[in-house]
Amino acid sequence: MKKLLGILASPRKLGNSEIAVKEISRLLPEPHELSLLRLSDFDIKPCLGCYQCLFRPEGCVLKDDFAIVAEALAAADAWILAVPTYVLGANASLKRLLDRGLGFYHRGRELWKKPAVGIAIAGMEGKEGHTKLEVDSALRLLMAEVKASVILYGALPGEVLIPQENRGTLARLAAALFGEPIPEAGPRCPMCGGDTFRFMDERTVRCMVCSNAGTFSFSGGKPVFGIESSGHDLFLTEADAVTHKAWLASMKERFIAHKDEIKAITRGFRGTGAWIRPRRPETPIEETEG
Repeated sequence: MKKLLGILASPRKLGNSEIAVKEISRLLPEPHELSLLRLSDFDIKPCLGCYQCLFRPEGCVLKDDFAIVAEALAAADAWILAVPTYVLGANASLKRLLDRGLGFYHRGRELWKKPAVGIAIAGMEGKEGHTKLEVDSALRLLMAEVKASVILYGALPGEVLIPQENRGTLARLAAALFGEPIPEAGPRCPMCGGDTFRFMDERTVRCMVCSNAGTFSFSGGKPVFGIESSGHDLFLTEADAVTHKAWLASMKERFIAHKDEIKAITRGFRGTGAWIRPRRPETPIEETEG
């Protein structure tokens, strides 16, 4: 029996993200077991940027819940990622997980090409901001095989199921998860299939998912993107992921080679500026009898 993992980047219980995932599970034709993971339930600390997760067999040095999430992703046969929009972007729990993304590299073979679908949810049409881009980026950085990603609208809990067109979209996502991908509509990056671009000048465009750049033109009134590989991709092929991991690991030797120069630069900035620190409650002094 298939193991399906629903990844919820929403702190709201029985909100639209949770209901959308459960609706897909109900509509999924394949027998499966559904497990749910609410990112806000887990203590996932900020990445230290120490790169130790690339060298230690046990992974990250931080003592938190990251390993539990990584294990759940590795154990599942497929994923559904549902993310609500908070102030024109994805809920911060998703970024907090992705900031620890280097920690997924030592489980790369377990994660590679897991079928997945993504859902970005916004309360008002057109106000999803960059949430869908973050959903697309997350699934690809997690090395998934993305069968589809969509935007759905709904603000009140459960409102995502009121429009019949939303129910139809969720049914198509359920069919695509272990089946054929949903055909892509509109202009897409020829490298990764992303649909979000940065127009850097009159001719140059960069895909905001895979970060490759190229030119754009128009044919028959439609934009055509001539985007090509930069020669250092992160996730387009398994070999890309392996190469990028090796490049990251090489930073250790690079640091050693330039250590004196780096220390000379950083030392020169000590003492510059006044730090504002968080206020911490003072520990009360316990009264004693005597």
